[in-house]
Amino acid sequence: MKMHCLPASVYLLLSVSLFFVSCNGQNNNSRNIREGTVAQPPVSKSVTNNAVLGGNMAAEIDDNIRSIFQDKTGVYWFGTNAAGVYRYDPKQAIGKRLIQFTEKDGLANNQVQSIQEDNAGNIWFGTGGFGVSRYEPGRAVGQTFTTFTTEKSAQLSSNSAEEWKSDPNDLWFYAGGGVYRYDGNKLAYLPFPKPDFDSKYSPNPPDRLSRYAVYSILKDKKGCLWFGTQATGVCRFDPKPTAGKTFTWFTEKGLAGPAVLGLFEDKNGHIWFGNNGAGLFRYDGQSLTNFTEEKGLGNKEFRASGKSNPGSLARIYAINEDNKGVLWIGTVDAGVWRYDGNNLTNYTKNVGLTDNAVNTVYKDQKGELWFGTDGNGVCKFNGFSFTKFVDKQ
Repeated sequence: MKMHCLPASVYLLLSVSLFFVSCNGQNNNSRNIREGTVAQPPVSKSVTNNAVLGGNMAAEIDDNIRSIFQDKTGVYWFGTNAAGVYRYDPKQAIGKRLIQFTEKDGLANNQVQSIQEDNAGNIWFGTGGFGVSRYEPGRAVGQTFTTFTTEKSAQLSSNSAEEWKSDPNDLWFYAGGGVYRYDGNKLAYLPFPKPDFDSKYSPNPPDRLSRYAVYSILKDKKGCLWFGTQATGVCRFDPKPTAGKTFTWFTEKGLAGPAVLGLFEDKNGHIWFGNNGAGLFRYDGQSLTNFTEEKGLGNKEFRASGKSNPGSLARIYAINEDNKGVLWIGTVDAGVWRYDGNNLTNYTKNVGLTDNAVNTVYKDQKGELWFGTDGNGVCKFNGFSFTKFVDKQ
């Protein structure tokens, strides 16, 4: 089943035009909340249009960015909301750096939500409609893409209890009632086992949206897998539990309900959950804290009526950490927040961020931060200032 855009009830921001206002009037209930003060230098654009590598040369990256990834060769990949994926090779000559791939080239869907790389250097895309495609750069033009989630190629698990395991080289992808796992040979769909708190639970097909649909995945330093779901909070899968359960669900303090779109492990081993409505959560291995409520930055109106609130830390889409261990939290209505362990600083369009809707935060091999926005393309932060990214002529 094709599903280019998910239902509004998922609270995912897709190809919808929204109006975002500045954060001058933000709520400063915490003494340690600040407003960022960085400037944005001028930008330039490039123009080119040639076919290469099975895709098409592009003049610029689409404005709606869902995912960012840098592969082992230094090439960047930018997944979009509805325009496929862009491959950017900074080592190529100007005019030949940016290539766009879409469904016409074999991509499962033009919405690219996640990007990964396997040991062989192949690039994998998790797409809208819970599709999974692989790009093999060494193959002939026209044969570079393989989609694993068509009715003919999907290998659904017949015994998910046996399939629920983890190896170092596994790849994991979002699915409608659980996850896909690629073990190097096949892609298997793994619906969640029946949780104790849901007596009416029944497994869901991989391409059909449910409360257990997965929208974020994290493998922590201990080898545990964490899955953020559409409406049932976060599930932790421990493949080798020394004590306790193989599956542990975190649903308290408002975590269950809105979708969990961001998962991150910080330098101290704490796990952070980004919830689209209830805010930012921290799990220290013993207890779960609603960080947003603790700082007085919630937005109860969004849960009640869907109204956004610039200046809040309620609608989290992405979480990452810079080389100094400082957290960067991307929101869909209030720009990006920086947390150094003591102070919270809010950066918006007022201080150089290109858009207040931040879908993804990515740290590249040089330690520079990239922000994928929903309405103004890719924004970079080099430690001093924000700039809109373009392939400069």
